[in-house]
Amino acid sequence: MTRPRPSVLFVCVHNAGRSQMAAAFLTHLAGDRVDVRSAGSVPADRVNPAVVEAMREVGIDIAAETPKILTTDAVRVSDVVITMGCGDACPVFSGKRYLDWTLPDPAGQDVAAVRPIRDRIKVLVDGLIAEIA
Repeated sequence: MTRPRPSVLFVCVHNAGRSQMAAAFLTHLAGDRVDVRSAGSVPADRVNPAVVEAMREVGIDIAAETPKILTTDAVRVSDVVITMGCGDACPVFSGKRYLDWTLPDPAGQDVAAVRPIRDRIKVLVDGLIAEIA
């Protein structure tokens, strides 16, 4: 019997930086072994261009991604919810696993400042894959 794929939701305030990078890394590294979503409590109009460039440097293109609003349904259908600076904006449901990754916000930063955030997110995603996939 195969077990169902785990589902992960990454949440940050604007869904324009940290959560987009985390979702892209998880999708890229875990492939179809994990269902991946990202959202923001107050989504931006577009993904941060410095984040797009930083991800392009490691071979992942997120230029076509768009920030999405955090919904109760997105949390409800996720097994793991990972927040990154959104405070109490996430609805909480019993039976879910919640993690909070403390990471600097790349908003307003240039690509040089985004690189170490990107690299830390990759390390965290690698650890997450080892746990759930």
